[in-house]
Amino acid sequence: MESNHAGPAFQTPGQPGDDLHAVRTIAEDCTRCDLYRHATHVVFGEGSPDADVVLVGEQPGDKEDLAARPFVGPAGRLLDRCLEEADVDRTRCYVTNAVKHFKFTPRGKRRIHAKPNAGETRACAWWLAAELRIIRPSLVVALGATALFSLLGKDAKVTRDGGRVLQAPDGLSVLVTIHPSALLRTMDRPESAQERQRFIDELRQIANYVS
Repeated sequence: MESNHAGPAFQTPGQPGDDLHAVRTIAEDCTRCDLYRHATHVVFGEGSPDADVVLVGEQPGDKEDLAARPFVGPAGRLLDRCLEEADVDRTRCYVTNAVKHFKFTPRGKRRIHAKPNAGETRACAWWLAAELRIIRPSLVVALGATALFSLLGKDAKVTRDGGRVLQAPDGLSVLVTIHPSALLRTMDRPESAQERQRFIDELRQIANYVS
């Protein structure tokens, strides 16, 4: 396991609750950044509080925002298939996002994904830190750059650290990999099958942390 001294998940004073249900209830009224103004729902994490592994994505997409559930859109369905191919029991994982509200740009009747900025990610890391504090997983999987920034700060990079398990100063073991949406964007490219297999191979490491 490799060491990374970039810093733990961003912390703020106070604790939002002692169990996931309490934290989820409080988060419904979150106004820590301005993203709540246009989102339909806060999309909190989902899964067992006894999960061995926490999968952290970037933010909810359009379908997640409407359903108020994480990873139910195309990227989530692809993630489920890749986890299955990696022999990872999805029920042993808790899934969540670094940012809990959908950030988008209106384009006609469509809502186009917009990447959360550093301030929005820092503000929402308060909720992610609470989830991790309650669950105490054996492994956290950072799916993409925003999740990695939220967990380890700006010095960790997906392009450089992909496939590695980094040790955060607060004791978390963090597996670095891409977000499944990146695979969706490259499905028509010659290298798409190779990239998908690489993602699956990186997910296979999860088995080492499941009791």
